[in-house]
Amino acid sequence: MCLAVPGKVISINDADPLFRTGKVNFGGIVKEVNLAYTPEAQIGDYVIVHVGFALSVVDPDEAARVFAYLAQMDELGELEE
Repeated sequence: MCLAVPGKVISINDADPLFRTGKVNFGGIVKEVNLAYTPEAQIGDYVIVHVGFALSVVDPDEAARVFAYLAQMDELGELEE
């Protein structure tokens, strides 16, 4: 199943806005994510990520709720692949 998962932006590489990327922490698992769709995202923000692309910036409380639900459903295994 493909899910959009919340994560916290911990670094940003914005040398080229079309290829803006950043490291995003998903509860201890850090992945490189394309941030081109979320030019407003800053370090410390939470973003919803689907197939390697941040789709939107979300409230930290909402991100925590979604992450907790995904953990309860045991749907976080995809992050480790």
